[in-house]
Order: sequence, then structure tokens, then C-alpha cells
Amino acid sequence: MRCDEEARDRIATRLAAIAVEAGRLLQTFEKGANAHRIKADGTPSSQADLAAEDLIMRRLGEAWPEVPVIAEETANAVVPGEVFFLVDPLDGTRDFLHGSGEYSVNIALVADDRPVAAAVASPALDRVWIAGATAKAGPLPSVGGEVAWRTIHARAAPEDGLVALVSRRHGDEATDACLAELSIGTLRQASSAVKFCLIAAGEADIYVRCGPTMEWDTAAGDHILTRAGGCVLKAGGGMLTYGHHARGYLNGPFAALGDRALAPRMNLPLAAA
Repeated sequence: MRCDEEARDRIATRLAAIAVEAGRLLQTFEKGANAHRIKADGTPSSQADLAAEDLIMRRLGEAWPEVPVIAEETANAVVPGEVFFLVDPLDGTRDFLHGSGEYSVNIALVADDRPVAAAVASPALDRVWIAGATAKAGPLPSVGGEVAWRTIHARAAPEDGLVALVSRRHGDEATDACLAELSIGTLRQASSAVKFCLIAAGEADIYVRCGPTMEWDTAAGDHILTRAGGCVLKAGGGMLTYGHHARGYLNGPFAALGDRALAPRMNLPLAAA
């Protein structure tokens, strides 16, 4: 599988089409029957999650049958290769079940422990973001239509009054402590990987998460933000890496920053590196 810059852009565009298709499928469940259960880790899974994951895995298999897919619901124990996909078919299931509309479809291609192409689709916001070599965003296209892409860039951090994105349902004291050391002007609630994408588009500055997340939650957003000029840092510095099968694809604490100049001001608690 080619992963040079030209190939990455083509792959990202194809991933966007798959994510948008899955997003449209999820919308059909929003007002209809959608049985769900609580998994062993305390998170919900629904018929919508499973249907979207099945669609995504079929589309990825059609396009790249040789590449393994690690997906949250039915393929979360797959062993990665040097190149593999990470898929969250419905990021923000709790919000989806509560009818807030704040959810996304996340698909990332990972090579040598870092994402190299990615797409995030948000049906409720009518937006889709991608990155191969370049980060782009656009409105969801009509069925059979093409996305009107525009290049996006993270913004320089203001001297004061940073805009911080916080999870609607996942606050914790360690995250609050990290943010308390910064000049935060606005706290804005948002769900799912959309937070990375809003920072990538210059609409916010920082997202800190010290509670547990999984690699399929972050890989796509991480790549989009990084290619837009920002970064996602783990505790102790350095970028997040992906493909950690031995720890069940669990992330440690991280900070998503639009401006890399904020990095020295971060004080994340140490955890899995």
C-alpha cells in the first residue's frame, strides 16, 4: 500500500466518502429504534454503532483488502500490522442516544505507529474534515456529490483568553488542574473527535483529556490537527503513538494544541506513554 504524500491525500478523500456514508446511515437511527447495551467498560454500544461499523469495514475491505482494521465494536482485539486502520463508527454514543446530535465517524490509516490519512464526519454539524498531507474541511455533500474542500490551519494562541474545548460527559480533576494553569477565557463543551477538528480549523485552542480514551477515539483527529499545524502531546512530551495491542489500544493523558508554543505550559499527569 502506497503511503507517500500524494497517495495519502487520495486515501483521505476515499475515507471521507466512507465516513460520510456511515454518517448518513447513523442519521437513520436517530429517530427510530436503536437498542443498546452497556459494555464491560461501562460505555454504551447500540445497533447504530454496529451497523455503521459493518458498513465501514465492508468499504475498507473492498478498497484495501490487505490492510487490517481495528474497530471499536467488533474488531477491537485485532493485531495491527505495519499499516492498519483505526475506526470509531460512532464516537459519542452517549450523546447520540440522548439525541444531542454531537457525534462523529472517525477513520484513520496508521503507518509505523502514527496516522497518515484520516477523516472525521459530523452529520449534525454538516461538516467533514480530512487530512493526508494537507488538512481540509467542507460541508457534507449531497448524495453522489463532491465535497467543496478548503484547506484549514490551526491558529496562533492569543496571549490571553484561550478557547478550551471540554468533554460534555467526561470531566475529571486532573484535566481541570491542567487547564487552571493556563489563561483560559472560554470553556466550550463539545463531544467526540470534533474537538480536534475545531482546533485544526482555528476555532479553538486547546483540548486536554486526562481520563481514559482509546486509540480509535483520537487517531483521526490527531492527524487532522497535526497536518493543520497543531499537535497532540502525551504526558512527558512527544506525540501519541498507535497500535498498542498489548495495552488494549488505551491512550494515556494528552493535550491537543492548536499552537505548539503552548506545549511548555502543559503539565499532564504521567500515565501510559
